[in-house]
Amino acid sequence: MKRNYIYSCLLATALTTASCSSSFLDVEPVTDVLENNFYKDVADAEMALVGCYDGYQRTVSNGSLSFNVASDVLSDQVFGATGNTDSRAYQVLDRFSQAEAPSENNLFDGTWKDYYAAIYRCNVLLTKLDETDFSTDPEARIRIEGETKFLRALLYFDLVRLFENIPLLVEPSTENIPQANPKETYDLIVSDLEFAAESIPVTAYPKAKASANDGRATTYAAKSLLARVYLFYSGYYHKDDLAVSKAEVLAGLEDVINSGEFSLVDDFLSLWPASSYIPVNEDNTLDRSRYAGEGNREVVFAQKFTSTQDYNGNNDGNRWLVMLGLRGVNASPYGQGWGAGTVSKNFVTQFAKNDTRKGASIIDIEAEGIVGFDLSDQREYTGFAIKKYTPTSLPDGTSNTGGQKDFQISQDQDFFVIRFADVLLMAAELGSGNAQNYFDRVRKRAYKDSFSSLAATKINILNERKFEFAFEGIRYWDLLRQGLESAATSLAFSESVLSGSAEDKVVITRENFLSTRGFMQIPNNQITLSDGVLIQNDGWK
Repeated sequence: MKRNYIYSCLLATALTTASCSSSFLDVEPVTDVLENNFYKDVADAEMALVGCYDGYQRTVSNGSLSFNVASDVLSDQVFGATGNTDSRAYQVLDRFSQAEAPSENNLFDGTWKDYYAAIYRCNVLLTKLDETDFSTDPEARIRIEGETKFLRALLYFDLVRLFENIPLLVEPSTENIPQANPKETYDLIVSDLEFAAESIPVTAYPKAKASANDGRATTYAAKSLLARVYLFYSGYYHKDDLAVSKAEVLAGLEDVINSGEFSLVDDFLSLWPASSYIPVNEDNTLDRSRYAGEGNREVVFAQKFTSTQDYNGNNDGNRWLVMLGLRGVNASPYGQGWGAGTVSKNFVTQFAKNDTRKGASIIDIEAEGIVGFDLSDQREYTGFAIKKYTPTSLPDGTSNTGGQKDFQISQDQDFFVIRFADVLLMAAELGSGNAQNYFDRVRKRAYKDSFSSLAATKINILNERKFEFAFEGIRYWDLLRQGLESAATSLAFSESVLSGSAEDKVVITRENFLSTRGFMQIPNNQITLSDGVLIQNDGWK
């Protein structure tokens, strides 16, 4: 039977050259190549590797429901929102209930296709390495294999967290295979990350050359991601049966910390464009001097985006970011978007008054004097929006990102997959002998002169992560790994909002969440195309 339900890309779409300026991913396809005349030498393998990075970028850059946005909507920090007359697709996620929009049973169809397309690219490259001539650079082979396996691990980690039960492909295939036991998927992820950590040279992509190689997988990124995988798996499944021990994971984090490659930036707000940009009205410009920039010393691994996307198939812009923008309003430095992910008032009140992360993370619409907001067009309005990841604009409302200056496709803000703060807090949580020091370092930046020490207990560390990584696609997975009952307690609540200027209430129940065990609906299209080989997850049948 043909494997119709996994989208396979032609090799020609996966291969690009890396000749443009801003990063190795700021590229456009320049030629068509076929599998039978490719993979001859190191240059071909490098080009195919860029195609794998491009595949990862495309998982969230083509307008599909992105993993990054879904991770926030599923959390206890934001609501689905969007426009008042839009489909209730995001409410399906927010409430863990198909009843919110029964016809929306393919929410993740594009996501599924894009992730498997990217995995396909990785698998093709891995199977072709043995027939590629690396005689001119023998060391390149193991590095390229390491980077490719890192990307495959990251892609599978996103998928297994979203759906749990997924087909597991380790080579290019058209077979219609059933879903694997999640343990098999985690075993592959761990194996790939361990290989990446051992195989990518420390000197391959130094921070000192971030302007040229930011976004590349490194041994440090692999060790950091392995810790995140370990914490999620061991927490959610209450098992310690992965082929890597807690001690080994912690040792990897200590290697990252002691490498000298990373540190915390001085001011939290400098990590985010919208938090650090200052409009200069008289010149119609933005003062960006406070912005730490892409590839700054805190970034361990980033998903790269550029402003050169167009509507002709070149997908490299940060399109998911636009979903979180203020609906229909340009309020420089903030640019307009589609109004998803309104921030819970309950969460806003949980920030301490002297926590500098609050103002850097959240747009307070009333306090910041934003006018022209059309309440009749906004669902689940709370008065608060995400600031970390929101479009930016010039004072006159036009896009400041370059490219076609189209607010939908020209957003170029990178997504920080792993920050050094996360490395510090994961090491503290895993019981490092320096746990208190690591915990204090993160909190000292947040509280500045108001800092007072707090014991580095697991409860306190997990609570600190709630504020440190708000709206970074981490909170929901942190909740799940604390256990389903604990997660249900945090997720189940109600809050009064405004939808179309009218009073409304968001109600999230324990029962709906627990029925899904925290996992998402497998797209109905994929189940149909598989002739029923794929089985829908509990809570979505």
